Amino acid sequence: MCQSLTWRKQHQVDYILETWSPPQVLQDYYAGGWHHHDKDGRPLYVLRLGQMDTKGLVRALGEEALLRYVLSINEEGLRRCEENTKVFGRPISSWTCLVDLEGLNMRHLWRPGVKALLRIIEVVEANYPETLGRLLILRAPRVFPVLWTLVSPFIDDNTRRKFLIYAGNDYQGPGGLLDYIDKEIIPDFLSGECMCEVPEGGLVPKSLYRTAEELENEDLRLWTETIYQSASVFKGAPHEILIQIVDASSVITWDFDVCKGDIVFNIYHSKRSPQPPKKDSLGAHSITSPGGNNVQLIDRVWQLGRDYSMVESPLICKEGESVQGSHVTRWPGFYILQWRFHSMPACAATNLPRVDDVLASLQVSSHKCKVMYYTEVIGSEDFRGSMTSLESSHSGFSQLSAATTSSSQSQSSSMISRWRFC
Repeated sequence: MCQSLTWRKQHQVDYILETWSPPQVLQDYYAGGWHHHDKDGRPLYVLRLGQMDTKGLVRALGEEALLRYVLSINEEGLRRCEENTKVFGRPISSWTCLVDLEGLNMRHLWRPGVKALLRIIEVVEANYPETLGRLLILRAPRVFPVLWTLVSPFIDDNTRRKFLIYAGNDYQGPGGLLDYIDKEIIPDFLSGECMCEVPEGGLVPKSLYRTAEELENEDLRLWTETIYQSASVFKGAPHEILIQIVDASSVITWDFDVCKGDIVFNIYHSKRSPQPPKKDSLGAHSITSPGGNNVQLIDRVWQLGRDYSMVESPLICKEGESVQGSHVTRWPGFYILQWRFHSMPACAATNLPRVDDVLASLQVSSHKCKVMYYTEVIGSEDFRGSMTSLESSHSGFSQLSAATTSSSQSQSSSMISRWRFC
């Protein structure tokens, strides 16, 4: 759950239907689409896999674009489940998929294409559990057992039990398609009476193929389109970001997930700006790592209370927690948000380690943490209106802190909420 929610937030999956449009080549050559519903009221998705040029699509689009398209299909499936729940007056939380394999051949077993399929299965299995109600595989050819041998080990046992496989025209007999789909909506290409608007697929023109370098750059662009940033936090090397406030009573808001390890979150204020981060300096510096950036802004010669001050009490955040909060600024100047490695305190009464310490050391095998964060500065009036609305609702989030000082002594206030993914 922790990994899945972090994945959804990082790649903005919740907004994929509103913010992403499939490339034209997908609209023309991806032989799949929604088609009415089955007898149980589940949305029905039809995929004419045998008519689809999987090799051409991978060569023209790359693995990540195909994956994103499949994610948009799953998100649309969730939306249709909500609509059908209202239409049929009973909970519907899964859909039925009908896969027509007529035309499947060795071209579909092209290694990069199979690799892309396995990647899609892995992501869907991890992030859309129990959304597949039934999978009807029709007109399976003789080459199908080869493909099934390749992909079945990656499919959950419970999911595999939902598969119904028909060879040739067996789907037309007893126990076939009519047991699950009304006769009136069986697609015309399956000898039914209903015109199906699913694209017929076909070969992708080689003129649309892209080079490996172009596909790699496109894949990188697709999965870095996110408002959230990742940062690594090391023991002795916190990650810090700078926010300049011009008008007092502005509001700093933050939203971050602790992906790995335990951290301490701090907010500081300074009247002067820290020096820009640069490597190999005695003061601020930055590190770039595969897991995210690490930037340190507070100069080592700065003294707390003289050069900068703490405006919020330190907040210890555990691995797997998501933290949202805000701070109404009292002064203009420079605010520094800091994520620092949390070291477990030693037990004072004995030299023996505590059970909690041992468990924590097992969970965090190295002195490295990872956070994913987003910050924003908003006007005070807009913020107060939204907070009034939030406080009047029944929120499941625990309020962890209120105003740092009483309203009669300070204009600053804060609200922090957090919950655990798992």
